[in-house]
Amino acid sequence: MADIVISFQHVLKKYGESVVLSDVNFEIEKGRFYTLLGPSGCGKTTILRMIAGFTEVTEGSIRLYDRIINEVPANKRQVNTIFQDYALFPHMNVFENIAFGLKIKKQSKKAIAAKVAEVLRLIQLDGFENREILELSGGQQQRIAIARALANEPEVLLLDEPLSALDSKLRKNMQVELRTLQQRLGITFIFVTHDQEEALAMSDKIFVMNEGKIIQSGTPNAIYDEPVNHFVADFVGKSNIIPGRMIADFLVEFAGYRFECADAGMKENESIEVVIRPEDLEVTSTEAGKIVVKISSVLFRGVHYELIGQDEDGNDWIVQTTKKISIGSQIGLRFGPDDIHVMRLNENESEFEARLGQYEERQGKSR
Repeated sequence: MADIVISFQHVLKKYGESVVLSDVNFEIEKGRFYTLLGPSGCGKTTILRMIAGFTEVTEGSIRLYDRIINEVPANKRQVNTIFQDYALFPHMNVFENIAFGLKIKKQSKKAIAAKVAEVLRLIQLDGFENREILELSGGQQQRIAIARALANEPEVLLLDEPLSALDSKLRKNMQVELRTLQQRLGITFIFVTHDQEEALAMSDKIFVMNEGKIIQSGTPNAIYDEPVNHFVADFVGKSNIIPGRMIADFLVEFAGYRFECADAGMKENESIEVVIRPEDLEVTSTEAGKIVVKISSVLFRGVHYELIGQDEDGNDWIVQTTKKISIGSQIGLRFGPDDIHVMRLNENESEFEARLGQYEERQGKSR
């Protein structure tokens, strides 16, 4: 049985009449990397602050292992938080910053020195004890914030968009470092971000949030390949979302044509939405394509061109290709049955879970 570190049970948060979180339920297993992903204002930081003890619960309960911690003060919880601005003390050097929490716990000077040296080795900043905070780069400051949190040996490490202030290259490097560190230490990480690529790259499991609710949870692959609704498909990665009809099991109609697909179990002629990811579209001649698109925009993205075009029915298509194609050109698009993902317009949780099971079964067979 999984070792559940944190669980939310029917958690509600209100400020006056404004509902910030609505009936939130989830479980966090020990030693895994979780990400709360969603747009600004969706409630993800509120969840983090509730776990940390900085925000009170209106209704429901939060458990740390088997203990309800709603009323437990922040300094008595076995969690540590790394904030977006790192919250390092500029008037203290690296050693003093990392040792701050240990001194409050009244540990001996010898124990503190040993722990500071240990965590600096973990983050590969040995010998930085006497550096001033303002002498450090953004990436180094981020690692010192992590070291300060790890020194207190938390059960759970909470990270509130800690990479958002870094430049693109450093941010990607720190994503790798954070993930590697988490796997090496085996500490449970709960990471908050609105960056979809970041969430997909780092997480064992993602909770996609919107308007105070968890819309979908699952592995990065499941979230990306099997979005539960239009919001998730549109928010997590780039998608072509086309209206259509489910003609029968494994047969769908959209953009004026019928195509074989991998989905089943829906009503005959049910209105649906089809999702096809841009990278799953193959650019070909108009004669060889399943759909013909006229290109209206071309953007160079470094590793590929991003094309935007319209089919005969007026649907917009996003295409990723290494081929350079001119605006105004007509191209054919080719895709297979497994590239077509069918979404119900108003899918409930039980229906989605059944379809997710089918997806995971297909993935198992393909391995």
